[in-house]
Order: sequence, then C-alpha cells, then structure tokens
Amino acid sequence: MIKPPAGSGRGGAVTALLAPLTQPSADHTPLLAHASRRWIRHLPLALAAAAVCALLPSAVNVLHHDYGLGLGLAASLAVAQTVPLLLAVSRPLPAWWLVGGADVVGSVLVLLLGSGSASLPWPATGLVGYLLLMLPLALREPRRVLVPVWLVTAAAGLALSLAGLGHPGGDNSVLAVALTGVVLVLGGALRERAEARRLLAEQEHISEAERERRTLLEERARIARELHDVVAHHMSVIAVQAASAPYRVPGIPTAAAEEFTAIAGTARASLAEMRRLLGVLRSEESDADRTPQPGVGQLAQLVETVGRAGVPVELAAPPELADALPPAVGLSAYRIVQEALANVVRHAPGARARVSLAVDDHRLLVTVVNGAPPARAESLEASVEGTGQGLVGMRERVRLLDGRLDTGPLPDGGFQVAAVLPLDTSGETTA
Repeated sequence: MIKPPAGSGRGGAVTALLAPLTQPSADHTPLLAHASRRWIRHLPLALAAAAVCALLPSAVNVLHHDYGLGLGLAASLAVAQTVPLLLAVSRPLPAWWLVGGADVVGSVLVLLLGSGSASLPWPATGLVGYLLLMLPLALREPRRVLVPVWLVTAAAGLALSLAGLGHPGGDNSVLAVALTGVVLVLGGALRERAEARRLLAEQEHISEAERERRTLLEERARIARELHDVVAHHMSVIAVQAASAPYRVPGIPTAAAEEFTAIAGTARASLAEMRRLLGVLRSEESDADRTPQPGVGQLAQLVETVGRAGVPVELAAPPELADALPPAVGLSAYRIVQEALANVVRHAPGARARVSLAVDDHRLLVTVVNGAPPARAESLEASVEGTGQGLVGMRERVRLLDGRLDTGPLPDGGFQVAAVLPLDTSGETTA
C-alpha cells in the first residue's frame, strides 16, 4: 500500500497556504524611506503615532462602557490593539500577528465577560485599527501573504460570529471581512503598480546604458574601418620596398635577399588578412567605406560645403600642414572638424564658425569655435552630415591617438571644440 506523502491532502494545502504568514519579509525599511523629501520619509511614522493617540483612549472607553469590561482589562486590550500600529511602519506582518491576536482575544473576552449590547465580534475601535494595519501590510507584503491574511480574518470572523449567536448586539463580521478585502486589494494594487514602475525605470536605465555601449562600439568600428586605408598604405610601402630591395641595392648578400623576400611575403599576407578583417567590420554603407579617406587637405572643401548650408566658416591652417601630418592624425583632425561643423549646422544654424589648426611642440591643435545662432534661423543639416556619433566619435578618435579633447559652451552663447593630437602616433607618448 502506497502512503501519501507527508503534508498531502487538505491539511497539507492549508499548511502551504498559511506558511507565508510565518515568514516575515527580511526588508525592514520603513515605508517611504527612499523619498527625496525628509518630511515624506517621516510621514508614515507620524500617521501611525496619530492613529495610536486617537484610537487608544477611544478603545479603552468603548471596551469599558459599551462592552462592560473592567477598566484595567479594557486598557490592556486597547494597548495591545493599537500600539503595534507603530511597528507596522517597518514590520507589518509581525504587527498583524500582535493586533490580530489582540482583537481575537478581546472578542473572546467580550463574549465571556462582557455585559454590553454593542455589535460583535469586532469592537468599532478594534475594526478601525485593524483596517489601518491592512494598508501598510498590503503595501509591503506580496500577494502570497495578503491572501492568507484575508482568509484567516474571514475564518476568525466566522468562528466568533458562530460563538456569539444569540447576542443582543448586531453581527459585524461580514462588514469587517469585506472592508479588509477592499483595503488589501487597493493596497496590493498600489504596491504592484509601484513595483511595475520601478522595474520599468530599471529597464529603461539598462536600455539606455546598452544603447550608449552600442553607439560606442559602432563608432569604434567606424574608426577602425577608416584607419584600414592608412595602415594598408604603410603595409604596401613595406611590401614594395622589401620586394625591390635586391634590385635596388647592388651586391646584396643572398641571405639578406631572402630576408627581404620573406618580409615582402609577410607584408602581402598581412594585407590579405587586413582585407578580411575589413570585410568583417564593413557596415551596410559599404560603398562609403571604400572611398579614399580624407585629411587636412580636404578641409577647404568641407568649409565650402558648410558655407553653402548657411554657416559661414573661417579656416585658418598653414598650407604645408597637410603634408607634415601623419595620415592617422590628419584623418582624425578632419573627422573632428567635420563632426564639430555638423553640430553647428544642426544646433546653431546660421552662426559664424572658425576652424583653426596649428602645430605646437609636436602636437596638432584643432579648434572649432562658433558664435550664438541668429534668431529664427532655419537648419539645413541635410546638406552637411557627420560620419559618427558627434562628441562620442570625437572622444574616441582623440583617445585613439592618446590626445585630449575639451568641449563646452562659451559665455556669448557659442560653443567650442578643442582637440590636442600628438604627432607621434607610435603610442610611446602620452597626452
């Protein structure tokens, strides 16, 4: 014969249902403790204290005069039924055990020792205090706790009503159970709504962080695609020089010629691997990625394009600067100026701008300054577009070269972008 497992059947179901009542929440943070204003943080405790001050003398008076209990017994029951409301601010479930137990004991004592004809089984003050307790309980505890609380309340009310049959006073157990359910439903709905809003805010924060991370990764991939041409040019030079060295240098030893041949082969293999890498980094705009990469020498054309978009730009750069810059530095300088001017067209249409480039102490100084936009100016940003993510792209390009970027508004309402790019791109210097 197979025996049923322990705890099965009706008894096991009741035990499982009532189990949450013996497991109070580990979170003892008072209600509204995370509010920004101090008076709101102290509001629940103040309301609980006001409720105790109002209910305590009323409960003593009702239990003594309306239900005929002795003054000492009435005072003790009143204290047990009201003072635990202060505990409900941070520990509502233990407070429910205290208040609920005191209410049941008080009803039993009224049935046994009372002489009044007031309604049973819940004295009016005890019912009010119990309903006040239900609100913080519903705001703190989950649904798996609220349902057993309501069932225990209904069961206790039914048992006390049956015990008080024939009492001259009325029966208010149905009213107590109904009001308790209403308060628990409303409080639980408020709690679940607040929890849903909190989870939504957390998800939005996570989504924003993930969006920023994705934007940064896209910008880094774009910069890597652009720098491919620069690196490929150097690798091509190495391959050509290594392959032609045995023919350009007379009397070269055989071992050295073999070394040059190996270097040329390695360079060509590296170029092939770089082409595969570039294929991985290609975006949907593959045609744009195959165009030659610009440099400082193309800034004049960029300034002309921005001028046609309605933003007059003044360019100050030495003519010989284009040939003096390393390709990576020239490309980064061009992209920084391009993004800065695109931001001017987008956010300050019609404002005058000035672009200046200068070399100082083995560093390239790039400055883009614009004034305040004129009133009612219309943007023509479709004519001038940046290639990256604005300031995010500028910072990544400067970081790549171990440089420095300063951006910020000016007192006259304009904006300034200033970048310092070291000309030594070997990575041995720091900004």
